[in-house]
Amino acid sequence: MCNFVGENNFFGRRCVWVNGPLIVGAGPSGLAVSACLREQGIPFVVIERSDCIASLWQKHTYDRVKLHLPKKFCQLPRLPFPQEYPEYPSKKQFITYLENYAETFDIKPHFNECVLSAKYDEACHFWRVVTVSKTDLTRSETEYMCQMLVVATGENAEGVVPEIDGLEEFSGEVIHVKDYKSGKSYNGKKVLVVGCGNSGMEVSLDLSNHNAKPSMVVRSSVHVLPREIMGKSTFDLAMMLMKWIPLWLKIWSGDITVVPGIKRFNRNSVDLVNGETIDIDSVVLATGYRSNVPYWLQETEFFAKNGFPNGWKGKHGLYASGFTRKGLAGAFADAIKISQDIGKGWKEVSNKNKNKQKVPTLRRCISTF
Repeated sequence: MCNFVGENNFFGRRCVWVNGPLIVGAGPSGLAVSACLREQGIPFVVIERSDCIASLWQKHTYDRVKLHLPKKFCQLPRLPFPQEYPEYPSKKQFITYLENYAETFDIKPHFNECVLSAKYDEACHFWRVVTVSKTDLTRSETEYMCQMLVVATGENAEGVVPEIDGLEEFSGEVIHVKDYKSGKSYNGKKVLVVGCGNSGMEVSLDLSNHNAKPSMVVRSSVHVLPREIMGKSTFDLAMMLMKWIPLWLKIWSGDITVVPGIKRFNRNSVDLVNGETIDIDSVVLATGYRSNVPYWLQETEFFAKNGFPNGWKGKHGLYASGFTRKGLAGAFADAIKISQDIGKGWKEVSNKNKNKQKVPTLRRCISTF
């Protein structure tokens, strides 16, 4: 729920008081927290930089992607997956589930709002979150003020592009895996896939299925198995190994070539650490993702420089959801803890912020900003 203060501040920004938590991010983590708050009758506002929920899934995943873990470990609080869904739901099925989730709990994010900065105001005792919204013709800024801030932008907000010697000299196409959709456009091409995690393996298999000639960079034989398999005794290892049999059969048949680390790129080729040089047409960087929180959150005690928090709860009503490196199961657990903690203090906070006291205080704070 938003209450408009009614005037723009000194910088020409629209000023909005949020009566409840402000949630940054409308991916699975943000949706999960929102649903748990809705169940308790606690008002909230969700802001999202993209024009849809779960933008990473909708816009930055390849067509053949599936959930990497069984569905019972990937559902969000209060709403299980449909019974007819397979053990590993597809991208389309998961997006449909999330859209239904948002509709079920009446979650309506403010789209196309990118956070420029977020800072706790020690004098006024609330968070100031400045966003920018752009269209082809206009650019507007909004300053949200709230006493609770939930950071739910996740671990995978930005793609990691490593510095590799000579990469800028390579004349072919270079994309991050977040921009890869399908191997259809790579028919007959020699494609170097840099990275051998789940994304690298999936892309290599997809390229092979579309008659491309993929080479997958594997610096160590230990990494041939996906990370979800190694050290995870709670899941059925045999079931998960079955998932990757098609990939290994492609490798064994020679359809997918495994190569060692990269020394440097040339205009139309790449030099490997074993002294070999191979010709390539395109490069897909399956080199992981990172948090973007350090770019906008002006806080250094709770969030480290790498964009990951020290737990799920910080000071001054600051929370973090979806940063546990445990995937959707971690987002589920964070949402429960955060919503319960907010719920405990909600009545107290509400009583202290009656409208007749709040607006004059906000006006004083705005005038001194």
